[in-house]
Amino acid sequence: MSKHILITGGAGFIGTNLANRLLESGRPVLLFDNLSRPGVERNLQWLRDKHGEQVQIELADVRDSFALLRAVEESSEVFHFAAQVAVTTSLNSPIHDFEVNVRGTLNLLEALRSVKNPPPLVFTSTNKVYGELNDIKLHRNGTRYEPVDPLLCESGVEETHRLDFHSPYGCSKGAADQYALDYCRIFGLPTVVFRMSCIYGPHQLGTEDQGWVAHFLMRAIKGQPITIYGDGSQVRDVLFVDDLVNALLLAQANMPTIAGQVFNIGGGPVNTISLLDLVGIIEGLCGERPTLRLDDWRPGDQRYYVSCTRKFMDATGWMPRVNVREGVRELYEWLLEPQGVCSAATPMAI
Repeated sequence: MSKHILITGGAGFIGTNLANRLLESGRPVLLFDNLSRPGVERNLQWLRDKHGEQVQIELADVRDSFALLRAVEESSEVFHFAAQVAVTTSLNSPIHDFEVNVRGTLNLLEALRSVKNPPPLVFTSTNKVYGELNDIKLHRNGTRYEPVDPLLCESGVEETHRLDFHSPYGCSKGAADQYALDYCRIFGLPTVVFRMSCIYGPHQLGTEDQGWVAHFLMRAIKGQPITIYGDGSQVRDVLFVDDLVNALLLAQANMPTIAGQVFNIGGGPVNTISLLDLVGIIEGLCGERPTLRLDDWRPGDQRYYVSCTRKFMDATGWMPRVNVREGVRELYEWLLEPQGVCSAATPMAI
């Protein structure tokens, strides 16, 4: 039997989209997930309905080192998405955050190290490893913050920017990020780290803490108010999930030349948007402006973060294809479809 591609957190938003692309190309996939995030059963059901028995499922947790070892032993490639993803959750339960994000990643790296020919690993980290980015001087330009430095405004934050782990979540993802890089340097494991900005698209279960583009759309569709933490002028570069999947596949395809490196991955300077800008786009889609509620800034909130993606583009030829308005419209239309998150939930039997 051919080896499978292992996706930890495979029933999540990114895992579902990657798995679908791989399964469509005829490649066997093993989804490793404990289904702890509410709603991910629907993603799994969608994959099963579309691909049937081609979808292999391991209901397990990355804190289970033995389950990970079994999954790794028959893997040709590994994508590691399983994580505790919310800053607020990390503040309430920092030990849980550590165990999932650091211990879980270390368990996976040790499992890879134990096999004769370790499969290559792509690990998704976060822009939160750069902290609040208070060293970047900003000014207001209409509805958004922008760097005073025109070169930074044009290019974005590079991978060489000073690390400044902020919040337990930033610490745990940052530690896992560094472990993944060091296991390549010390043990020769083929690993690549993506420090990701804001990813959005179909199958996203957006919340206030993670997946804010989908969260804003879902609240607006349901006629519910949207809470903005801060003043709404904070800026991110957003990346449509199909473009991220392209990047993930290119990372594996180019592993011999890029192993041991870290890349900032996002929409880049051409796909920047503030929270207030997104509200304006939603108003155009829904026909009315959502009700907004303002609250205090949260710990570690960045007023500005835009990825410089030049390093990965030069290494692989990758480039984002979906612009912000196209992507937001596609996500909006998916949310309104019968299988969308805003429709009635369908129970799943496993």
